[in-house]
Amino acid sequence: MDGGMKAPLVSNEQAEHAGAYSPRSLSDVTFTNGDASKTDDAYIVSSVQPGIYSGFSADYGTVESAGSQQPRSGVWTRKQVFGVDENEERGNWTGRFEYLLSMLGYAVGLGNVWRFPYLCYRYGGGAFLLPYLLFMTFLGIPLFYMEASLGQLTSCGPTTCWGFAPLLQGLGIAMMISSFITSGYYCMIIAWCHFYFFASFTSDLPWTTCYQWWNTDDCRDRLPDVTCLDVGDVRSSNGTCHSGNGSFTGIWNYTMFKNVTGRERVAPTREYWERYVLRQSAGIEDTGQPQWRLVLCLLFSWTLVFLCLIKGIKSAGKVVYFTAIFPYIILVILFFRGVTLENAGKGIEFYVTPDFIKLRDTAVWKAAAVQIFYSMGPCWGGIIALSSYNRFHNNIYRDSMIVSLGNCMTSIFGGFVIFSFVGHMAGQLGVSVDHVADEGPGLAFIVYPEAVQSLPAPAFWAVIFFFMLITLGLDSQFASVEALLTGLLDIVPRYRQHKTIAIFIICIAMFLLGLPFTTRSGIYWVTLVDYYGAAWGVLLTGLVEVIAISYIYGVDRFCTDLAVMIGPWRTWYWKLCWVFITPAGTIFILLISWIDYRPVSYNKYFYPAWAENLGWLISFAAISSVPIVAVFKVATYKKDMSIGERIRHLMRPSREWGPALVKHRKLVKHVPGFIVDPEDWNHGVAFSYQNLDDTPTVTMQHMHGVTDGTAEA
Repeated sequence: MDGGMKAPLVSNEQAEHAGAYSPRSLSDVTFTNGDASKTDDAYIVSSVQPGIYSGFSADYGTVESAGSQQPRSGVWTRKQVFGVDENEERGNWTGRFEYLLSMLGYAVGLGNVWRFPYLCYRYGGGAFLLPYLLFMTFLGIPLFYMEASLGQLTSCGPTTCWGFAPLLQGLGIAMMISSFITSGYYCMIIAWCHFYFFASFTSDLPWTTCYQWWNTDDCRDRLPDVTCLDVGDVRSSNGTCHSGNGSFTGIWNYTMFKNVTGRERVAPTREYWERYVLRQSAGIEDTGQPQWRLVLCLLFSWTLVFLCLIKGIKSAGKVVYFTAIFPYIILVILFFRGVTLENAGKGIEFYVTPDFIKLRDTAVWKAAAVQIFYSMGPCWGGIIALSSYNRFHNNIYRDSMIVSLGNCMTSIFGGFVIFSFVGHMAGQLGVSVDHVADEGPGLAFIVYPEAVQSLPAPAFWAVIFFFMLITLGLDSQFASVEALLTGLLDIVPRYRQHKTIAIFIICIAMFLLGLPFTTRSGIYWVTLVDYYGAAWGVLLTGLVEVIAISYIYGVDRFCTDLAVMIGPWRTWYWKLCWVFITPAGTIFILLISWIDYRPVSYNKYFYPAWAENLGWLISFAAISSVPIVAVFKVATYKKDMSIGERIRHLMRPSREWGPALVKHRKLVKHVPGFIVDPEDWNHGVAFSYQNLDDTPTVTMQHMHGVTDGTAEA
């Protein structure tokens, strides 16, 4: 928050004249200088009209200006009145809970339901919670709080909030690219949920039998277990049984059947998913044409996103009251239904039983750390974008803690729900739980549809389960697309009045770019982009971000900036994380990710070399914008300076850095020479500084036609 520090930022800006105030600011020379001890912690000093603030008190003393005593501007409480935009240009959240619910919906997504439970069972059950909670405490929450505070402090999206070090503006571009990449395939997953949702409106679920045109001879019901002891039955050496007339009757020895024939039983839900929904090809090279059913579902998904974001946060803020709350209602319903099922306890026991020996494997720690980035969403731009629409004095500390802990508890609770059904399914199939559990699409589109078919009214449970997945996915998708929209409109603010057109263009473009996901090789493309697009690039972005704020801008200064927003707060823990633990933890994840690197695969399919090379290109597409933007800024900045001087200047805060509104910039009392209204410079008027000494001095200097002159405050 150091705009206009003593080091000059422009050639005609001299530090020794840093007491200059604009002519139109002469009546407001008090700013935040003076005896601050008269203020109460519950109040803020403001030299502007109250706006949305209430609790005005005119008696706040006087200050000498131009030889006479002038009254201070007043004291205003931090109480916020909703329904009126504080920032009229960008807008703010309308309701009190819109931001909180939007952030909760962004953080709590599909990964909480289908990825976290799988990781728990695979990496030691309850023991997995140890590295998960450690990384959440020292990595996820600090990054989440840092980004949320940065967005609220500056009222800027991910592309324009880097005024503390303009050289690193490429970080915002990297976040936008990451959101762009993930939004494409994430909406395809929502489209698959829509496919199953619509298919569930029937008396007989289509994935329950083995006698549809898409089923094969390996479908489970076509390979029943038999004793093969009836009169005339013949036991073959391959484990099959035939009747006296030579017709196939079943399998009398399944182990022998697998070893001899190489065939295995396939659940009808898997064949429905692979052979009907996906029409899955043999590999990524066999693409084929887009499938019209999936194209319509993808179009429907993007249409929902457009309609919910048609007015930006004004419309999305209303939608989240439903999309953020409804999944919890369904989860609670499914929980009580799941725990009452037969063998549900076996699934839950498998989920929570700790195996601490597995903690010796670095893969466990890697999986826990990556899950934090997947679920909490730092370094994607969504946190900064949503927080930028907060009112300046919103308690961002409280909201960050609520969202972070809510995300963690949802993941853990979702595991109980899912594994109660997995245990029931394992009992129905007569196999152990580890033969049933799966992750990602396999859990949502194979395991759960298999489980619900044994329940009373299976269509009802299928409908509410997939509707829950849709609402979970849409919340996260809203934030990702809003990050793109906010980032673009912050770069070209004159198009804010055409926000509807902008979101329409974004949704149409993303729909067209998502068409390859609807082809027969779509699942391979989704897996490829998910594996590489949400990996090292995001981690590197987070590392550069935390280093930039902690070491380049200064963690002490950043913490003091936050105190201007939320009041005094304990900072030692956050400083420790931002300076040491969080960067070290991120570096640790990157190292073990590269050391333990394994090429992408899908089930038993391994990708060709060209696809893997494309994946690496996707992985570093985002982070590459950081050096590219830095080089561009150095090359185009004041060419009369040496390269070293340009870099030093671009690593200092710009004059615009800080709160967006003048009335909030006047609250900054800890930065000497802080520029109160950067627009004065843009309007050809001498701009104003504050906090230069205990006795403010107003100086009129010759600048853009302004006459020289001085005045004592």
